[in-house]
Amino acid sequence: MTDTSTDTAATTPEDTDEFIAGLVSDLSLEQKVRLLTGASFWTLHDEPQIGLETIVVSDGPAGVRGQLWDERDSSANLPSPTALAASWDVERVFELGQLIAAEARRKGVGVALGPTVNIQRSPRGGRHFEAYSEDPWLSGVVGTAFVKGVQSRGVGATPKHYVANDSETDRMTVDVVVDERTLREVYLAPFERMVTEGGAWLVMSSYNSVNGITMTENELLRSPLKDEWGFDGVVVSDWMGVRDTVAAGAAAQDLAMPGPDGVWGDALVEAVRAGQVSETDIDEKVLRILRLAGRIGALAGVEAAAPLAEPWPQERIDALLREAAADGIVLVKNDGVLPLDAGSGQSIAVIGQHARIARSQGGGSATVFPDHVVTPLAGLTEAFGDAVRFAPGVRSSESLLPVDASVASDPVTGESGVHVRFLSDDGRVVLDEHRGSGRLMWLGDPILGDTAVVEAKTTFTAPADGEYAVGFAGLGLFRFEVDGELKSDGLFFPEGTDPFMAFLNPPKQSFPIRLAAGQTVELRLEHRPQQQAGLSAVMFTLGYEEPFSDADAELERAVALAADSDVAVVVVGTTDQLESEGFDRANLRLPEGQDELVRRVIAANPRTVVVVNSGGPVIMPWLDDAPATLLTWFPGQEMGAAIADVLSGAREPGGRIPTTWAAAEDDVPVWQVEPVDGKLFYSEGLNIGYREWARRAAVGGPAPAIPFGHGLGYTEWELGEPTLGAGAAAGAHEGDVATHGLTVSVPVTNVGDRAGKQVVQVYLQRVSDSAIERPVLWLAGYAVVRSEPGAATVASVEVEPRSLQYWSVDDHAWRTEEGTYAVRVGTSVATLSAPVEFTV
Repeated sequence: MTDTSTDTAATTPEDTDEFIAGLVSDLSLEQKVRLLTGASFWTLHDEPQIGLETIVVSDGPAGVRGQLWDERDSSANLPSPTALAASWDVERVFELGQLIAAEARRKGVGVALGPTVNIQRSPRGGRHFEAYSEDPWLSGVVGTAFVKGVQSRGVGATPKHYVANDSETDRMTVDVVVDERTLREVYLAPFERMVTEGGAWLVMSSYNSVNGITMTENELLRSPLKDEWGFDGVVVSDWMGVRDTVAAGAAAQDLAMPGPDGVWGDALVEAVRAGQVSETDIDEKVLRILRLAGRIGALAGVEAAAPLAEPWPQERIDALLREAAADGIVLVKNDGVLPLDAGSGQSIAVIGQHARIARSQGGGSATVFPDHVVTPLAGLTEAFGDAVRFAPGVRSSESLLPVDASVASDPVTGESGVHVRFLSDDGRVVLDEHRGSGRLMWLGDPILGDTAVVEAKTTFTAPADGEYAVGFAGLGLFRFEVDGELKSDGLFFPEGTDPFMAFLNPPKQSFPIRLAAGQTVELRLEHRPQQQAGLSAVMFTLGYEEPFSDADAELERAVALAADSDVAVVVVGTTDQLESEGFDRANLRLPEGQDELVRRVIAANPRTVVVVNSGGPVIMPWLDDAPATLLTWFPGQEMGAAIADVLSGAREPGGRIPTTWAAAEDDVPVWQVEPVDGKLFYSEGLNIGYREWARRAAVGGPAPAIPFGHGLGYTEWELGEPTLGAGAAAGAHEGDVATHGLTVSVPVTNVGDRAGKQVVQVYLQRVSDSAIERPVLWLAGYAVVRSEPGAATVASVEVEPRSLQYWSVDDHAWRTEEGTYAVRVGTSVATLSAPVEFTV
């Protein structure tokens, strides 16, 4: 990084801005405009004249990928953001943010593109796993801890996607229609906290429109973001989100990604000279980019805002991720089955393909490539040894598995993996390289400019007897051969395919082949790259499907194994085809056959534990019959070790539900995520998630399967009567709650026989008649309590003045309504104390 020990270095924020303004004035219009579009897919332009270095950005909600989207540069794979929110532990989230910074600096990255703080408005949202919660307050608190953690080690955090990008259907073009109050109180609120309290250095604008105007041109970028909240950082677009030269240039959009091509460049220079865009606006954008560069240590003469992170040792990473995964696991139900005694020698049937082929993370741009993933089967085998036996039960996914070291070897080098060649039009080899996996991707890579054909070859070795299927997943022009026999040649673009969705989750073409254990076949795939939206991009998978010929026999074998074991652990979950960025979920059901598998195993063994691994809610029709059920939320690379820790009791299941789970699809409050005539109406207003469940319950509506805030542990707790006191703000005294908030104190005693964790939650209600619409209740604070058996403590929860306020559409400001309110305390929204009233 730049040596900032110069005598001319700025020493205060005011000095820094004055210094940066001087740098801006030294640049020509062309130089300034050049800085407003990326230099490549993942980098910003440098400018040696003023000491500006290249800045590298990378996706970062659940790990930092860096500039390579593949196995060549492995990354720590954190639990999904929903798992982090399920822990309700902001101190651990802060530490995970510091890990993100360490990973970023190790990869030469200065900006992490996360956290994602869109609201989990509907459980059908395909990117549900990448956001925190259905509650705006919890989303903001957890997201702010993450931002602070990342930036405390000199890496910029980027809350995204601003704003109302809460589902995936037509997300590039959808116009979200939302009223002013709902926008402020629900969808803008998490961003406000991350800017005003977290001090975020960037915010990413979203693809969608809000109330008729696309977000890269929307006035919301100026107000409230910059004018009202005082955001002094960079508004970076989502990739290819800037579409209009003048409208976006005149708006408060600062940086268009990716580059080097885009709608700005020469066209924006011409627009400035024609008087369509003010050069003052250009200067403001450049100043913000240079301010960011200074903060991360990429601008000569400006000292970095925080000490730059150093790489972490692998042992520290693994330990934290194992801890964090366990702390996000929610124990929904336990009829005394858990915890299991690892030293008892009891036999354990582990059932389900999800136990053997782990889904540690969600699909799409949040995907990273960890150097290892501990599968649930591996974790349980490590914990319980030879007592563990496995059966797949049902096929869990129809997707191709990328060939990897376990089944494939490079026919050129002999190493495990795949051999890749880039060929020019005349057949010249531009580059050849060895790769460790058949999942291959290049985005904006300069080599693609000279490439007519990308060829991937491997020798596939069958690990067991059976009928396999080999093939590829991708879109475009492909030629595929098996042992020299042509299987496919031409355009592969299935009817009805959405190109954007397919880019993240491509369709497959596969061909059956019967092999004996150890038998080999040569696979060769050619792909002809095409420009996509003006961008050179190649993404495809060379892979295979495992034998699974007799579904009925496999199911019966799994049930028999469960019946013959002391304990059965069934691991089920969603797949890339059901839950991923790029599309919304068609339904909330588990893949075909999984519910039947769970029912049959429960019937066969009264000591069955069901582990559900999904990023968002699924319907569990067998829940009432399951002796024990856990939710794991795509828990990262240490998932199997964390699951084993929780099942064995080595760690507490620390999670509490951050988003409500319905018992039936018909009960879901917000089902509609598809636009109608291009518009998606947020007609539910303030009442999303548990707020709507509570409103309907008050008039006899259905109860959820799992209420917001719910989660069990392995000990028992008693909560005493809450008492209210003055807020913690300086000068607070009884009676000025509207100005200083209040403190809620709750006696908490661990009355069980082991140490544990409890989350004491505080909700507010309006008691007296209100002139404005209010939710039936809303989360206003919580405290995480960890204590030893027999220990008593007092949980203290600060309720902020904002929790009492509403957004006045008449005044366009926050207002506090006088009257009587009530505090209710509990361990979930469904287990609350009697109201304790107070007057504002």
